[in-house]
Amino acid sequence: MSKPSRPLRVALAALAAAPLSCSRGDADRGRDAGAAPPAASAPAPSAGPAASAPAAPGDAGAAPGAPAATGDAGAPVAAGDPMATHHEAREDLVRLFSLKELTERERRLKNPELFLEKNFGGGTPARINQGNKELARHTRSKQQCLEGLEGVVLQTEEQRARCGGHENMVPVFKTARGKPKPAAFCIDIFEFPNKPCELPMVWASPTQAASVCSLQGKRLCTEDEWSLACRGDPEGGAPRTYAYGDELDLTVCHTQTRHREIDGKPCDGDTARSAYQTCATDTEPAGSYPACRSRFGVFDQHGNVAEIMTRRDRDDGKLYSQLKGSAWFYVEVAREHDAPRPKKGRETYPDHCAFSPRWHVEPMENAWHANYHLGFRCCATIR
Repeated sequence: MSKPSRPLRVALAALAAAPLSCSRGDADRGRDAGAAPPAASAPAPSAGPAASAPAAPGDAGAAPGAPAATGDAGAPVAAGDPMATHHEAREDLVRLFSLKELTERERRLKNPELFLEKNFGGGTPARINQGNKELARHTRSKQQCLEGLEGVVLQTEEQRARCGGHENMVPVFKTARGKPKPAAFCIDIFEFPNKPCELPMVWASPTQAASVCSLQGKRLCTEDEWSLACRGDPEGGAPRTYAYGDELDLTVCHTQTRHREIDGKPCDGDTARSAYQTCATDTEPAGSYPACRSRFGVFDQHGNVAEIMTRRDRDDGKLYSQLKGSAWFYVEVAREHDAPRPKKGRETYPDHCAFSPRWHVEPMENAWHANYHLGFRCCATIR
């Protein structure tokens, strides 16, 4: 495991000219980057309790107080402005996460400054960002979110140490006969950038997301890890259908916001460019729905944004990307976990923890699908 992460500082003036291993080219270069998963491809993966949920057993420091908010230009903004957390400047986006300490050899090979310059920035679907700010509508401010998390223990010192010093990660483990087995991995408790009450980032392809996790000393989660963190119980209880319980409740997580028409036009996910221009990324700050939390303490595994993860194919042994979870508009395509597929009309899908869709499956060495409602979170192997 790497040393505890250090604050990221982007020195644009010192960028080297080395080739970038996984920057994205033209947004419309023939890949279906803007298309939504099959169950939500056409426009018609938290409204929930405002009170904080009790801390999950063994959870990990209390949510911090709200810092003074600044806009993309550094000017003070209203603390209660829901749009204040939507950043477009590259410097503001990369300031939200930290890199691991790199050796000189790693720095030469990975060239993190150039990677960040090429892969983060607002105003385009060709870079990782928080969506098109001109179209987005966020309803919860950072201050409101932090107030909702007041008193909730996000990560204990013991958990932080077990997770190699990474903040906002928790160890996840199986139990046998009521006794916990040694944890094999840790998982981010929030969607990337894994900060309480910051908006999740979208327009990241699996290839880029894997590189971002690697630069933090982490990796993308596997499907099985994500599912265990969602449905498992550190106290050895029975697996849950959903992170929050066994009955579908669209009010618990950020799953009730339908697509909106922009200038009288519906969301067009045919290409990255059309999706960026017509599809609003109506996310809310991570942790805005405190009850949307698994028993291990992982937030927003339902709603907000869908998530990238990996899956090892049993037939060829290769590693593939896979999408899982739902986004803020899940209400449009929701189905009970035990309900049959509809014979007519629009496709629906059950967003339960163990649901294993085969959406946008690509070999990880060349996985470039990205869109306006797809984010990711990282995991880390415990050594």
